[in-house]
Amino acid sequence: MTRRSDPARLLSPHTIEAPINLFRNILAAIAGLVACMMTNGFLIALGPTVIPPPEGVNVQDLESLRANIHLFEPKHFLFPLLAHAMGSLVGGSVAAAIAATRKMTFALVIGSVHLLGGIAMAFLIPAPVWFVILDLGVAYLPAAWLGAKITASLAGSRPSQRLA
Repeated sequence: MTRRSDPARLLSPHTIEAPINLFRNILAAIAGLVACMMTNGFLIALGPTVIPPPEGVNVQDLESLRANIHLFEPKHFLFPLLAHAMGSLVGGSVAAAIAATRKMTFALVIGSVHLLGGIAMAFLIPAPVWFVILDLGVAYLPAAWLGAKITASLAGSRPSQRLA
């Protein structure tokens, strides 16, 4: 009997586990991105109700933001920063919790995709330089890394540090 047709090999744990791991990893990426976007969107929408924008500014209109960004005080940037950090933290945590392998890598991929969106927004909305530096430097990758670490500590294991 050849090795290829050996029934015992077809039912080995590795043969069964590989497709399950692949499915979990795909699900981790999708669920992490969805959780990231939902958290970010929720906090961005909540922000103006907690800290009202300056008079006459429509935060739902990109042109209004561009034209009136000079009216914003540091307090108005709190919720965008919180939304970006919490989006990456929650998304990274969800991805790390679901991923079968390379949990830290999945969390950082979520943070990286979110960071790309943050870079795009930095070009679209002329926010103050201090906010752009703080936001891009702290809110995305460090928050996703922290999300994976929190998930690992809650699960009682260390996420893979392997970034490949």
